[in-house]
Amino acid sequence: MTDVASARTLLFVPADRSDRVAKALASPADLVVVDLEDAVAAAGKAVARDVAVSVAADPRVVVRVNAAGTPWHDTDLRALARVAHTLMLPKAEDAAAVVALGRSTGAAVVALVETARGVLHAAEIAAADPVVRLAFGSMDLAAQLGVDPRDDVALAPHRATLVLASAAEGLPPPVDGVFADLSDEEGLRAETEAGRRLGYRAKLCVHPRQLDVVRRALAPTPDEVAWAREVVAVATDGVSALAGHMIDAPVVARAAALLRAVDGGPAPDAPKESHARPR
Repeated sequence: MTDVASARTLLFVPADRSDRVAKALASPADLVVVDLEDAVAAAGKAVARDVAVSVAADPRVVVRVNAAGTPWHDTDLRALARVAHTLMLPKAEDAAAVVALGRSTGAAVVALVETARGVLHAAEIAAADPVVRLAFGSMDLAAQLGVDPRDDVALAPHRATLVLASAAEGLPPPVDGVFADLSDEEGLRAETEAGRRLGYRAKLCVHPRQLDVVRRALAPTPDEVAWAREVVAVATDGVSALAGHMIDAPVVARAAALLRAVDGGPAPDAPKESHARPR
């Protein structure tokens, strides 16, 4: 069973469509995000909440509640308290709202950062106790900034902010935002690879057909895996060399992290992450 920290594909599904929820749970997605927010009209919120409650105990389910300050937020939290394993908080903008959600529900939190204020407060949000991972809301942020959500240059600094905040707090790498064009497989692949170069290791998906493309784009290449295995094999306590390149502690740490992603569990000579907070 994939946990939130190691998940690579997170598939959104509207909570008011119980048939689609069942199909999503039968898909190969690592996690299923049962959505009470943007995908559900106001008239369908109550029905959607009942469906979300019925599946929230499944450890593969993350429920995206309605944002703090909306008419439905508090009702969502009351219904899901002590039921849901993990909740996603949209429009996460400050640590206080995240802490309040965790305390009132007992759930772990994926904080969806999708506003300018949220990006500016990303470090504080990442440091909040209930947070187990950050996610980047590219569509909403792009709309607020007046830029194209597919423009890597325009959004790269803000994507990178979440990578830095996650690393500083010992969180797993963040989850990149959705790619809305279901017909553009090459665009999805390119955007996923661009996110991987920045340090993202997961992506939000809006259709099952995107899952395999994302999984392949996030996977290390055979050449990268071969390099990592060679680095770990020649590593010493000091400085060594591989094909004329210096191999020291930071290089070994990067190779070990790559092998953990490929093989699962700790890689040989992997550094201890003493900076990470207990979760």
